[in-house]
Amino acid sequence: MRVWSKLVGVCLMLAVNLAIAATQVMFETNQGNFTVEVYRDKAPKTVDNFLQYVKDGFYSNTIFHRVIGRFMIQGGGFDSDLNEKPTRAPVVNEAANGLINQTGTIAMARTPDPNSATAQFFINVADNQFLDYTSPEPDRIGYCVFGKVVSGMDVVFKISNLPTGNQRGFSDVPYRTVIIKRATIVN
Repeated sequence: MRVWSKLVGVCLMLAVNLAIAATQVMFETNQGNFTVEVYRDKAPKTVDNFLQYVKDGFYSNTIFHRVIGRFMIQGGGFDSDLNEKPTRAPVVNEAANGLINQTGTIAMARTPDPNSATAQFFINVADNQFLDYTSPEPDRIGYCVFGKVVSGMDVVFKISNLPTGNQRGFSDVPYRTVIIKRATIVN
């Protein structure tokens, strides 16, 4: 009976750990792979939106179109010809979630409208506190962090150090196109 009781306890503990395991998404790029872990408990609408784009295969053959060393790499919205892909409706900005724009975090890109984020995201390659939520005022809401790179940060830094220039009206575009071959949920 004692062995049975311990076995049930171990099984329950494993079930709980699996239930609370964070969701991870692997990005396969032509520069190497990296994996991000997303925090649904901190940014549920943002994470659900992001994961739906992943499930839909939206990020396949998109590019990192904006790369600024010691700042961030931005992608997920344009093809290699710099044509913007059509998106779903924007999500509400959840930047007031306690997460900060520090090195390795992933956040939603947006226009000056705080509630305009759709599919594009960026990965911080430096601590960028000036992007954090400071108040509900539209110009101080910040950018919603919703996860963090958990493996392959060397690839992210490699991308951030690529030479860039101007192309088709865009600045900071890598001369060597950085293609997201695909993004997949890995757990």
